[in-house]
Amino acid sequence: MAVSAASSVGLNLKAFSLQVLNGRWFMVFSSFLIMSVYGASYMFSLYSREIKSVLGYDQSTLNLLSFFKDLGSNIGILSGLINEVSPPWVILAIGGALNFFGYFMIWLAVTRKIAKPQVWSMCLYIFIGANSHCSINTGALVTSVKNFPGVRGIVLGILNGYLGLSAAIITQFYYTFYGNDTKSLILLMAWLPSATAFVFLPVIRHHKGLQQPNDSKVFYKFLYMTLVLAGFLMIVIIVQKCFKFTQSEYYVTTTIMLILLILPLAAVIIEEHRIWKTKQEEINGGDPPKPLKITTEKSNQENSSAEQVSCCTSMFNPPNRGEDYTILQAIFSIDMLLLLLSTICGLGGNLAVVNNLSQIGIALGYPSHSILTFASLLAIWIYLGTVAQGVVSEFLVTKLKLPRPLMITTILLLSCVGHLLIAFNVPNGLYAASIIIGICFGANWPLLFSIISELFGLKYYSTLYNVGSVASPIGSYLLGVRVAGHLYDREAIKQMAALGLKRKPGEELNCNGGECYRLAFFIITAASMFGALVSLILVFRTRNFYRSDIYRKFREDDRAAETSIAVANGSLA
Repeated sequence: MAVSAASSVGLNLKAFSLQVLNGRWFMVFSSFLIMSVYGASYMFSLYSREIKSVLGYDQSTLNLLSFFKDLGSNIGILSGLINEVSPPWVILAIGGALNFFGYFMIWLAVTRKIAKPQVWSMCLYIFIGANSHCSINTGALVTSVKNFPGVRGIVLGILNGYLGLSAAIITQFYYTFYGNDTKSLILLMAWLPSATAFVFLPVIRHHKGLQQPNDSKVFYKFLYMTLVLAGFLMIVIIVQKCFKFTQSEYYVTTTIMLILLILPLAAVIIEEHRIWKTKQEEINGGDPPKPLKITTEKSNQENSSAEQVSCCTSMFNPPNRGEDYTILQAIFSIDMLLLLLSTICGLGGNLAVVNNLSQIGIALGYPSHSILTFASLLAIWIYLGTVAQGVVSEFLVTKLKLPRPLMITTILLLSCVGHLLIAFNVPNGLYAASIIIGICFGANWPLLFSIISELFGLKYYSTLYNVGSVASPIGSYLLGVRVAGHLYDREAIKQMAALGLKRKPGEELNCNGGECYRLAFFIITAASMFGALVSLILVFRTRNFYRSDIYRKFREDDRAAETSIAVANGSLA
């Protein structure tokens, strides 16, 4: 009798463990961990000085590298198309391989283990390494949104929040494993994200489970846990900059960080246990539900036949907002054009700060330890921007029925304050500017992806998600390379000429003083103001759509799925 009871407990424990590992909650937890180490594109300012000094680049060349980094991390249309026809593990495996190859080659170049590469080779390496982020985002983030469409704003906010925190997380691992060798940071960026992606390959998949009423409550639990993690990292970064840490102390802080990273697993187990109990009650309860008549198959066939229209014919005849657009319908819509144009202006200016924060600090005369501090804390501000927009914009949409693009207008206007603080070289203004720009930069991404999913549907979201990402490299090139980098180098050459010096081939080019970036950030401010006006047009175009119940479709789909399950249970009975 006791043996039978123990055997039953063992079987139940095994079945429950399999349910947890195969469930959509463990899938989203795995996505958290993957995203938490895949933010190498946010860390360029931490290792760019090493590249600049070792390879003898000027600021324009360094900004060209940052442009190819941004290009690679945002040109993911191919990743989206692959994900449309294959399971998510395929694109995750591709991402892991690209990440390792790209950053490992950069590490070989910086450590002089290979001959000094040509500039185009370095651009190719950083493009490949950064392009892995498209694959990872498409595999993990897009899959999570499709598994939880009714709370997509919060899902995007938390996942992008982990991505924003990843720079601080990787930095803690770097100090623990490698001490203070900046070159080794690049090596860590090569192997850690790739290893994490391959570990969780089997569990990242699409789930056909129903949306539950308490989904948002669980994600708010995740949100509170990430806030604790962000607060801990912020305190640790500040303390580490104020005091000299020993290796054993780094082990302690990293261990605590790992515990906080794994903490959401507790919420996963609790939620899966609730689902387990509900299933057991249904099994041990009354009679199974009677079969219900379903007529969806015919209508699906009718819809399918109705869709057999030439894509070129329907390209300029899109459905209503919120319905499933085709890829071409979305790309050629005015809404997408306005959204991309405003995002180019916003992200372009913000990336000019994110990618050049160290160089801006040096030019404006900030102490080196201060530059390292706010460059490290930038990850925290990016995180706060992503999670704050998730909560605020979801409140605006669901409670106040305000258009989500209104948040884009707000953050573009707020970013102008940060740009002007740099342009006027306000005393200690870079500290405030880094906070403002970090928050605005973090908020822009999930807003962009949420709006795309709401206006154009989820059917081709894997591809449309990556279409939206194209705005970032365009803005980075126009405002980062052609404006900030070009004007910086022009001022540096002018300063050398004033001193009677001439630049030698391969010599690092540096500029000092507020004039290095003044004109550039006046231009960036003007671009951000223009982007705010463009986004305001989108606000007026979509105001009626957002006044409606934009999530009604998914609740209806859930009720249809419940009916299908009832039919299946009745037929089995």
